[in-house]
Amino acid sequence: MQYRKLGNSGLKLSELSFGSWVTFNKQVDTRLAERMFGLCFDAGINFFDNAEGYEAGESEKVMGKALKSLAQPRDSYCVSSKVFFGATANPKPTQLGLSRKHVTEACHQAMKRLKVDYLDLYFCHRADPDTPIGETVWAMHNLVTQGKVLYWGTSEWAANEIAEAYEFADKNHLTPPTMEQPQYNLLDRERFEVEYAPLFDQYGMGSTIWSPLASGALTGKYLKGIPEGSRASLQGYEWLKKHMVESDRGQERMKTVARLVPIAEELSTSLSRLAIAWCLLNPNVSTAILGASSVEQLADNLKAVDVVPLLTEEVRVKLITD
Repeated sequence: MQYRKLGNSGLKLSELSFGSWVTFNKQVDTRLAERMFGLCFDAGINFFDNAEGYEAGESEKVMGKALKSLAQPRDSYCVSSKVFFGATANPKPTQLGLSRKHVTEACHQAMKRLKVDYLDLYFCHRADPDTPIGETVWAMHNLVTQGKVLYWGTSEWAANEIAEAYEFADKNHLTPPTMEQPQYNLLDRERFEVEYAPLFDQYGMGSTIWSPLASGALTGKYLKGIPEGSRASLQGYEWLKKHMVESDRGQERMKTVARLVPIAEELSTSLSRLAIAWCLLNPNVSTAILGASSVEQLADNLKAVDVVPLLTEEVRVKLITD
């Protein structure tokens, strides 16, 4: 496992990390999570990603119990949470968004669920049109100065919104965001490679990318429909099923996936490993967050680091040529 700096900060994260979106509390219980985290630690992973909105906080509870049981030194790994969507089924106005009140209280709640005294990374899960960006920057700065958050950032913000946060922090001598958590994979490249390009250059922004397998599309398992037990088959994720295969856009994406399968076969690897390895080629990727519902799946994805040296310039051109 290689380690990369989180943007211009001094924090070094493993190039592959592990997240809990969709899987924890729905497909992964505490016992299975313990096995997965054990595998992650053995492989050198040192960053684990979560959010208040994942399973209404239950995902963080599973992660907290599992990490606690493994008793790894707290200074040897990093955990994150995200704030915006709230952690209740029917949140009241003060229980969601990026107001100073919710940002602060959500941090305290996440620490309790994760069983930690501070959050290494804390993300604004979406931009909040109802809250001035300056208010959110101040709230995050206060949490940093209080020692409750070490690094704060954004997730799926527009480039102009991120730039506004940086500029407000600089003007007011506050702690600026360190990182953004966007989707990035072979099927979803535009925002990361084009819209965010100036931010990487101007501010040294780090990134903790999610969905390197495009919610499983880049495993190839959806080429013949929706497999039982897959993310797109889960109750509450009907939108993913439509996005994956039922819409016109989904069908076009499946055509791209089908084109990539022979390339993986030529390299004697799986499409999953190939897709994850491709993400690591981008120097602006600080870490790629893996998601898995089984130990076997996680173990296979971790082998992506061995595929990176196989991605010659010729292979890279094939991968991104429509």
